[in-house]
Amino acid sequence: MTRRPFTPKVITANALLEGDAVWLTEDDRWTRDIREAELIDDEAVADDRLIFASAQVGIVVGVYLAEAKETPDGPAPTHFREEFRARGPSNYLHGKQVEV
Repeated sequence: MTRRPFTPKVITANALLEGDAVWLTEDDRWTRDIREAELIDDEAVADDRLIFASAQVGIVVGVYLAEAKETPDGPAPTHFREEFRARGPSNYLHGKQVEV
């Protein structure tokens, strides 16, 4: 079985109290702006950082690695789910919800 090469990732989770999507920065802060996230391109480093992030049970929940790419403005999501999360909460009326 051939193993897929590791691709760049960011660590993401949800803030425990507010529920907002957050990303781990290189200096161990949680930010609500993915562009400030640490972009990890080494699998061993990603594993270590994931262990560190997962241990912050009083701050975040649902910690996981998400694929990302480098841009001039910082990391950006590569999957539609992460693009949606990076745009912020969707708890306001829009689209079909406006008609209700």
